[in-house]
Amino acid sequence: MPYNTAPDGAQTFYKDWGSGRPVVFSHGWPLTSDAWDVELKLVADHGFRGIAHDRRGHGRSTQTWDGNDMDTYVADLASLIEYLDLRDVVLVGHSTGGGEVVRYAAQRANGRVTKIFTAGAIPPVMIKSDKNPDGLPKEAFDDIRAGVLKDRSQFYKDLSAAFYGTNREGSQISQGARDDFWRQGMTVGLKAAYDCVAAFSESDFTEDLRKIDVPMLIAHGDDDQIVPIHDAAYKSAELVENAELKVYAGAPHGIAGPYQEALDRDLLTFIS
Repeated sequence: MPYNTAPDGAQTFYKDWGSGRPVVFSHGWPLTSDAWDVELKLVADHGFRGIAHDRRGHGRSTQTWDGNDMDTYVADLASLIEYLDLRDVVLVGHSTGGGEVVRYAAQRANGRVTKIFTAGAIPPVMIKSDKNPDGLPKEAFDDIRAGVLKDRSQFYKDLSAAFYGTNREGSQISQGARDDFWRQGMTVGLKAAYDCVAAFSESDFTEDLRKIDVPMLIAHGDDDQIVPIHDAAYKSAELVENAELKVYAGAPHGIAGPYQEALDRDLLTFIS
């Protein structure tokens, strides 16, 4: 299996499918690059090169004790892109991965990135504070950490309902999709899963968003129960000069079912 060595020696697993202009995907928490398999095949089938990695501590990458923070995640992504010498890159990020690609584009890209596509992304910042009164209270993230520590297997099974919106009437998401969320989550090291909660909830991407100078499509479901749209996509779109906001009515946080079909059509249109 292909790996890249990060600056601190951690091994980052990645998938590299197809050929052509590179489309680099970053996954959400607590998932892996497997979450992007449909999209990787989709872009490869349409003449692009799809690349996705397992974030450190997740999936097949090294379960490091240290470095489970946003800046290190971005350094790992930069290392992978430089190792593969990718140019004219389209970045795609979901949830935590949305923050990762935004910070990479703002601080580390050095002209390599030409477009950005995010879905259900965490920027500008999730946690409530005096500067962000609309955010979620710290207690909500403390509950996630407690669930991960107490019984993460059951916690992931329960969380998958809100993640995919199966707790809403009329949901078309299968039990199989929920089971796969659990499967991927259980490959994440406990320390990484715990530490990443602070990374996705407390990282502030406000200034990163202001630095984005390439076309960006910000996609978000208006029934996202994990990253509420009003404190995420709507605010991000106001901070990025070249941003297009795409709202999916009734769509959840997790990319599956009818939401995935619509999102993938828009992704292909955007990158083509």
